[in-house]
Amino acid sequence: MDRNAEDEITITQETIRELCNIVNSANDEQFIYDFFECLFTKSELKDIANRWLLVKEIDKGTPQREIAKKFGMSLCKITRGSKELNKPDSVFRKILDKNQNHKE
Repeated sequence: MDRNAEDEITITQETIRELCNIVNSANDEQFIYDFFECLFTKSELKDIANRWLLVKEIDKGTPQREIAKKFGMSLCKITRGSKELNKPDSVFRKILDKNQNHKE
């Protein structure tokens, strides 16, 4: 990998961490929603929402082909989500569990 590519990766990682920090410190759902609407296009927001929905559907045990049909997604994206959810230390699992605890 050349130096420019390494610099670009570092800048991207730093920027993602900055965005995570902004969201983490906001503690205001409407503010974060508005921020996302400014930051992402409607298409990007739909993509993000669908990816999260597919993770929740996988967690419920919905078959991958049914998820693909329901959300118009490729099986490749769904398989990726499934693999991430089933990793031993899955962040998806932690978030789903945390979200479930907040609903109870």
